[in-house]
Amino acid sequence: MSCFRSCAPVLGCLLATFAHAQNQQQMPRDNRGVQTIVPGIFVTPVPNAPFSATVEILSHEILPDGTTNTHTTTAHISRSSSGRIYNERRQLVPTTYKGEPELLSAHIYDPSSRLNIFYNPYERLARETILAEPPKAPANAVPSLAPINNPYFKQENIGTQPLGGLTLTGIRKSHTIPAAMSGTGHDIVIVDEYWYSPDLSIYMIIKHNDPRTGEQLVAVSSVDRHEPDASVFAVPSNYKIVDETPPPQ
Repeated sequence: MSCFRSCAPVLGCLLATFAHAQNQQQMPRDNRGVQTIVPGIFVTPVPNAPFSATVEILSHEILPDGTTNTHTTTAHISRSSSGRIYNERRQLVPTTYKGEPELLSAHIYDPSSRLNIFYNPYERLARETILAEPPKAPANAVPSLAPINNPYFKQENIGTQPLGGLTLTGIRKSHTIPAAMSGTGHDIVIVDEYWYSPDLSIYMIIKHNDPRTGEQLVAVSSVDRHEPDASVFAVPSNYKIVDETPPPQ
């Protein structure tokens, strides 16, 4: 399934009217604009909610000459019943690209042991670390709290919407750059939308729009709520494993 086919109905859903909803998360900083490396979806390592899914990313970057550079990619995520997670990052490619984009890195985390693994297909190297605490969501993966009593920031609950048998709750964050500071002669409004699934404990849709730099859409699709195969959470046999856990102090 192409990113355009899967994202079009999502964008249509965002225009509907939704009921009140709210989600509480630990919040890292705001989206900083269209980037070469897109954070993707943070898979929360919680038990008793197994699934596998596809993450599709669509990036429209506005170039200095006014033209648009459009790229897409598809990645895979999974979580076992025990809470073990698998996540990957794949290369952004032109929309004309055929086949699955190249794997750049993969991440495995087991909450029972706090064993954290990143493996790199170029080096055939898997770096293992026992973490002192569970991994935190990366920047832009969940919404940060808007500054209090700042007229240029606004955060609002935008209700719920159905998606693939799930009910999502939405948050919209708006950051206004006044005309005197925008360099364009008029106000610029940067908007981020986050749609969360309480059933899966992940954000299913993240949408960023900045009129100066472009927009990005990250959407989870093809959700299978059965137990993933155990091989998904194993380092490929032809990789060298390096233990990078710091020695005890």
